[in-house]
Amino acid sequence: MSELAKYKFIRPEMNHDFVCKAEGVFSSFSELFSDSKEYVVFPGFCDVHVHFREPGFSYKETIYDGCCAAARGGYTAVCTMPNLNPVPDSVEHLKMQIDIIERDAIINVYPYASITVNEAGNELSDMENLADMAIAFSDDGRGVQSDDMMREAMKKAKALDKIIVAHCEVNSLLKGGYIHDGEYAKHHNHRGICSASEYEQIARDIELVKEIGCKYHVCHISTKESVELIRQAKKDGVDITCETGPHYLVIDDSDLQEDGRFKMNPPLRSREDRLALIEGIKDGTIDMIATDHAPHSAEEKAKGLEKSAFGIVGLETALPVLYTKLVKTGIITLNKLVDLLCVNPRKRFNIPMGEDITVWDLNEEFTVDVNDFLSLGKATEFTSVIYLLKSHFR
Repeated sequence: MSELAKYKFIRPEMNHDFVCKAEGVFSSFSELFSDSKEYVVFPGFCDVHVHFREPGFSYKETIYDGCCAAARGGYTAVCTMPNLNPVPDSVEHLKMQIDIIERDAIINVYPYASITVNEAGNELSDMENLADMAIAFSDDGRGVQSDDMMREAMKKAKALDKIIVAHCEVNSLLKGGYIHDGEYAKHHNHRGICSASEYEQIARDIELVKEIGCKYHVCHISTKESVELIRQAKKDGVDITCETGPHYLVIDDSDLQEDGRFKMNPPLRSREDRLALIEGIKDGTIDMIATDHAPHSAEEKAKGLEKSAFGIVGLETALPVLYTKLVKTGIITLNKLVDLLCVNPRKRFNIPMGEDITVWDLNEEFTVDVNDFLSLGKATEFTSVIYLLKSHFR
């Protein structure tokens, strides 16, 4: 029996009783889809790592535009990172974001609160009073450098039964780098970011979790060493999960171009790292795929690899890219991909499924056109390639 047998196939003329909230207006199914095609319905996907930029940076993205991009990509639940202005390190600051979410969100949006005040790593945020308002705690964009500070954060998170979600990066090892410290960097005279800057902090945090026993999740892993550390930690019974991004699974630093749309943090690593990440998703070491959707203005991404802002968009391309590059090539099954995009993130972060669905045409081919994006951010490395599986959210 085909894997697709477990998913529901539908045609618009079948008088379905659900509607899609598109562009802020409720539309019937038949208004959005062609009656000459058959579509497959998946459960709504969940991305635990997105940047919707409000409050503070609405010129990059807004809650509303981010939600539209997420819905286009099949996501009905997202978790928004806290590197905002103001940083959600207090009830007052987080309430500013929640007010915007309640006003503008068209999907389920779950905000993070920061681990430390202003994500500066010097003082814990008001974790106790934030716990009921936030999905988890993270200082995404910055690694918590102090062992003692992370230890105290983990103790507090354990007491509150919340997850510490860690951006792992050792600042002293960065040395001004902005792409992977690999062959491309050497041949094109770029400053590299070494792999140790990621995996050394993961190793530190694993030891702290063993000591304290809190729930711990690692953001956007990119190196083979990170995969192996987490694999071993799971064998040791550590309460650890992790994510990687679509880009780390399907391209590597051999695909780099002198263009800001190839700049993200962590950077695209080597082919060996990419293959290790694929093995990690196949054997369950990597629990989920998150886009790290990080929009910037066109000007901020037009300054080449060295001077462009870190970050790319991913919500509108994730499923087609992963389906085309990993499922259709036989690397993973479709069911495995749905687990990575929906089941596992919801289970780990206790996000309900409800009746959320996403509707796709599995057979239509298309080429990514950034001018068609609903996100305000247009920087993606996934252009000029034909992908299968098209969303029909408009």
